[in-house]
Amino acid sequence: MASSCYVSSICLCVIVVFSLIQWANCTRRVAKCDLFNGTWVYDDSYPLYDSSVCSFLREQFACQRNGRPDKQYTKYRWQPSGCNLPRFDARSFLDRFRGKKILFVGDSLGHDQWQSLTCMLHAGVPEARYSLNQTKPFYIFRFLDYDLEIKLQWHQFLVDLDQEGGKRVLKLDSIKGGDAWKGHDVLVFDSWHWWFYQPPQQPWDIIQLGGRTYQDMDRMTALKTGLDTWARWVDSNVDSRRTSVVYQGISASHYSGSTGWGKPGAKNCLGHTQPIQGTVTPMQGIQVVKEVLSHMKNPTHFLDVSLLTQLRPDAHPQLYATKRHSGVDCTHWCIAGVPDIWNQLLVADALS
Repeated sequence: MASSCYVSSICLCVIVVFSLIQWANCTRRVAKCDLFNGTWVYDDSYPLYDSSVCSFLREQFACQRNGRPDKQYTKYRWQPSGCNLPRFDARSFLDRFRGKKILFVGDSLGHDQWQSLTCMLHAGVPEARYSLNQTKPFYIFRFLDYDLEIKLQWHQFLVDLDQEGGKRVLKLDSIKGGDAWKGHDVLVFDSWHWWFYQPPQQPWDIIQLGGRTYQDMDRMTALKTGLDTWARWVDSNVDSRRTSVVYQGISASHYSGSTGWGKPGAKNCLGHTQPIQGTVTPMQGIQVVKEVLSHMKNPTHFLDVSLLTQLRPDAHPQLYATKRHSGVDCTHWCIAGVPDIWNQLLVADALS
């Protein structure tokens, strides 16, 4: 009996060691791979989950609930050129981040990713109790059995947008509310689309910088100035030994005039049912973001979602951002869908 137990223990140890070696080799392969360069591949095992179980899903992202008739856009996985992207494991994620705090800060694309992550986790471990508090500017999703908070703060410019003297003032060199970002284990930032809106959608009246005010300025210059302010805040206030910082990158829109998605004659994303095949032009603004990140003292992971989103005009809500089917949304993304891949990349790259 003792001999049998001894042999069983040896076998168990060998299996565990072999599994660890396989995991280490897989991790090394992924670490050496450019996860953001690849193609979309049809995979009938996708989507990763049934989004209908997420009753908390915002209407804007709930395309199937809003009546979208096709499901093919949910059937694609991202295939990096030199390796495989690990499949998302909800239970493993919850175990790993037990007792942690994750904060998404940015605009509605950050909201898209936050909703995707919370839905992936809830659908993957449906027995895990949760609570949800959606009171602006914070949305707080708690997995009670894991003491895990996944939060969202609406802050579309990352720098301050204040009301002064009856005017909305965009302050490129000011972040007064940054204390709310402290004390988190993971910070995921995004800011892009709102910088380029023109009146009447433009949410500010004047720009302020260094005590001077401007009616307008080159928008790419404004973006870089604002991101430089954000980068200085991160470098001065974040302890990289405790907190991982991620910048989401630039998510592509697909409207007439949007550059780089290989369909110059298309009015918008309406009617697209498959990913684009072939090459696309790199998006404007990528180099600005990379330049800002390259000068930061604190290591900040760049979740470069540009290429993989440029190739997916089919995966926007299109007519199904509301049950009324009014308007065409070619900016946000259906859930389940493309933002799930962002979260797979977040785990595989930035949080590996």
